[in-house]
Amino acid sequence: MKAESNLPRNFADILALMEALPSADENALEATRARDACLTKPAGSLGRLEVLAQWLSAWQAMSPPVLEAPVALVFAGNHGVTCKGVSAFPIEVTEQMVSNFASGGAAINQIASHHGMALQVVPLDLETPTQDLSTTAAMSESECVDAFVAGMSALPDRVDLLCVGEMGIGNTTAASALCAGLFGADGNDADVSRWVGPGTGVEGDALARKREVVAEAVALHGASARASALEGLRRLGGREFAAITGAVLQARLRHIPVVLDGFAATASAAVLSCLHEDGLAHCVAGHLSAEPAHRLLLERLGLKPLLDLDMRLGEASGAAVAVGLIRCAVALHTGMATFEEAAVSGKLAD
Repeated sequence: MKAESNLPRNFADILALMEALPSADENALEATRARDACLTKPAGSLGRLEVLAQWLSAWQAMSPPVLEAPVALVFAGNHGVTCKGVSAFPIEVTEQMVSNFASGGAAINQIASHHGMALQVVPLDLETPTQDLSTTAAMSESECVDAFVAGMSALPDRVDLLCVGEMGIGNTTAASALCAGLFGADGNDADVSRWVGPGTGVEGDALARKREVVAEAVALHGASARASALEGLRRLGGREFAAITGAVLQARLRHIPVVLDGFAATASAAVLSCLHEDGLAHCVAGHLSAEPAHRLLLERLGLKPLLDLDMRLGEASGAAVAVGLIRCAVALHTGMATFEEAAVSGKLAD
C-alpha cells in the first residue's frame, strides 16, 4: 500500500473528505464536446458512446480522454452472517476463490486479460469474519475504517479507469441489509423483502430464511443506518464493502472515473451517495445484475447500466466487460476524422 496524506483515521475524517469532493473538469468536457461536434457523423448518432467519451474526459480532466491503464480492484471479505445459512456455499469458498484469482483461473482473470486491464485482488482479514449483522454490528468503527483505508490505499499510481468488484460468501445478504437499511423501512415487511434475492442460488425455504435474517438486521440497525450512512456501512456491510467505498472515494479525489460492478459493489458505493448528493458523479454502472435488487438500487441512484447480460457473478466481471464499450468510445472519439480533415462539406444530416 502507498502512503497517502488523506487517509482517514475515523468517521469524522471520512466526512471531512466528502466535503471537498472535486468536480468534473468543465474545460476538458467542453473540449471533448467540441471535437465530437466536428466528427464525421450526425450529431448524437453514436448515442451513449459519445456520452461515455465525454464522461471519461471530464473525470480524467483531459481532452481527448485516454484508456491506457485501466485497473480492476477486487476486494474479498468474509461475513459472520453466513452462520444463519443464507448462502448456498460455505464461507471457505471466499479464500478458495482468492487462490483461484491468484492462479488466473477465474472469470475476471480472463476478462481483464482480454481488455488489457491490470487486476489486483485484496483479501481483507479472511480468517476473521465480520460479526453476525442480524444480531450485532458487523464491524467496530476501527475495523470499518481500516477496511476503508485499505480500499483507498489499493489504487495504484498509474490508473486512468477503475473497475471495482468483490468476493465474499454471504455478501448479497449484507448488500440487501445495507440497501434496506439506507433506503427502506424498519421491520419484517415487503419493503425489506424487495431488496433480497437468490444471491449464490438460494431458493425456497433458504431464500425465506435469508429474507428473515435481513429483516432482523434492518429492524436492529435500520434507524442508525438512515441517521448515518457510515454507521449503516459499519453495522450492515462488510470489510469488502468498506474497501470498495474507500476505493471509489479515493478515485474521486484523484480524478479517476469508476465503473461499478453488480449489486454488492453498487451497494457499497451507494454509501457515498448518501453522504453527498454528487458522491457518485464520477461513476457509471457497468451492467445490470440478474440479482433483482440491483435494478431497484440503480434506479434509486439514477444510474443507467451500460450492459444487461443476466450476469450475477461479482468479482468485477460485469464492470470489466463494460470496459470494452468504453474502449470503443475512446477509439471513436480519438480516431474518427473531423469534417475538415475528411474534406466532407457541411454536416451530415440525421
